[in-house]
Amino acid sequence: MKDVYIFAIETSCDETSASIIKNGNIDVATVILSQIDIHKNYGGVVPEIASRNHVNAITIVFEECLKKANLTFDDIGAIAVTYGPGLNGALLVGIEAAKALSFATGKPLIKVNHMKGHIYANKFSGEFKFPLLSLVVSGGHTEIVYMDKEYSFKKIGSTLDDSVGEAYDKVARVVGVPYPGGPLMDKMARVGKHTYNLPAPKDDNTYDFSFSGIKSAVINLVHNEKQRKNEINKEDLAASFQETAVGILVKKTIRAIKEYNVKQLLVAGGVSANSYLREKLSKACKELGVELLMPALKYCTDNAAMIGAAAYYEFLNKNFTDFSFDPEPGLDL
Repeated sequence: MKDVYIFAIETSCDETSASIIKNGNIDVATVILSQIDIHKNYGGVVPEIASRNHVNAITIVFEECLKKANLTFDDIGAIAVTYGPGLNGALLVGIEAAKALSFATGKPLIKVNHMKGHIYANKFSGEFKFPLLSLVVSGGHTEIVYMDKEYSFKKIGSTLDDSVGEAYDKVARVVGVPYPGGPLMDKMARVGKHTYNLPAPKDDNTYDFSFSGIKSAVINLVHNEKQRKNEINKEDLAASFQETAVGILVKKTIRAIKEYNVKQLLVAGGVSANSYLREKLSKACKELGVELLMPALKYCTDNAAMIGAAAYYEFLNKNFTDFSFDPEPGLDL
């Protein structure tokens, strides 16, 4: 079969990214322009500002990606773009750019679910072995997904409220850690000790999660200690939060691995970069004799490479789209 090059676009939040992916698992070129330094001033992503910055950056990112790959659109087999979930305005910038490229070049257009992209970021680490499970952990999602074949997704559990990434960021804000809080909380936890008693989030026999309780517990703890004029040990609180939150993720994932008798575990999403989660899952999978695939750190956060990897399977099935589709901010897996 002739090599397939897909030009992929990702603008679901605050990263403007373009990639050229060969055959679904070779990253020919990826360019990511992050807006973290801009949104840091506001303590989180401001949707309107994110959209405006995507507009300003997107053609520059496209040109840099093509230059980096030393390719032209004559070499490209299809244009792929994230259409949800994400911020409506941010998604719209990428989608309209993708439609314009498809119209101008005559290349087929593929729309890609952002969360499927996160799962398929693992294609850059190795081949999938079915049946498998994927633990999807990000700022907007916490899910366990079962796959019995390529590009087939069955969600067996998800968060009922806050995602684990959202909980990390909110707890970080409460203890005075600047945005983005998750990575900094992970570093702080490494030097702290688990000394604060926090409630285990939804420790039951389902595969669902709930992180609103532990978030509220931290808020109340910090408030009460301030009222008593006691100083919070931020590193210890970070360690207590991380061990409790990651503990329930690992516990339920291990039980799902055993029940579904899978050959492989994938980890996907921004929180897959968390060092403690990686360490605990590596140890658990080794003990269970299950292969663990984790994306390289550069593919954990939002990037167009993962969109190109997922789009390859849409390409093989000729799942092309016309220009009539719109962003779907609340899109499910």
